[in-house]
Amino acid sequence: MNPLLDRITIEPGKAGGRPCIRGLRMRVQDVLEMLAAGMTSAEIVAEYPYLEPDDIRAALAYAAAAVADTAVVAA
Repeated sequence: MNPLLDRITIEPGKAGGRPCIRGLRMRVQDVLEMLAAGMTSAEIVAEYPYLEPDDIRAALAYAAAAVADTAVVAA
């Protein structure tokens, strides 16, 4: 398993149980949508200083695992 996936958390009472970054209220989906809109990782981290570059990579790793139909286990 990719160690970056340890940064992804799923909590029933937070963000509707959707995958988030490190227990924050920043959903993986939010990060992916910003990347899809053309923002760079550096721009995302600058706009959301509580995020780290590895958080961006973790969101991408989670998406890759989900698309590959791999079982994704988040803490």
